[in-house]
Amino acid sequence: MCRNIKTLFNFDPPATDEEIRDAALQFVRKLSGFNAPSKANREAFDTTVDEVAAAARRLFENLETTAKPKDREEEAAKAKARSAERFGARQPA
Repeated sequence: MCRNIKTLFNFDPPATDEEIRDAALQFVRKLSGFNAPSKANREAFDTTVDEVAAAARRLFENLETTAKPKDREEEAAKAKARSAERFGARQPA
């Protein structure tokens, strides 16, 4: 799956509509192979992004969990640490 699509469920504060739409856009880009569709495909592309975002929102509204909501800053720090371990610390230019 596309690395730019991040987990959005069970965060405090919850994912915003913008975050969900951005993930939907990345998903549709991956499926279609288009970063920016042609004029002929624009309407179908945009409609699909909207539909995927709406489906994701419905999914989040219907999912249940007993897990404590994740903290965005903690998760970002964990991701940064994993990246540093995987790729090594960047050296100053």
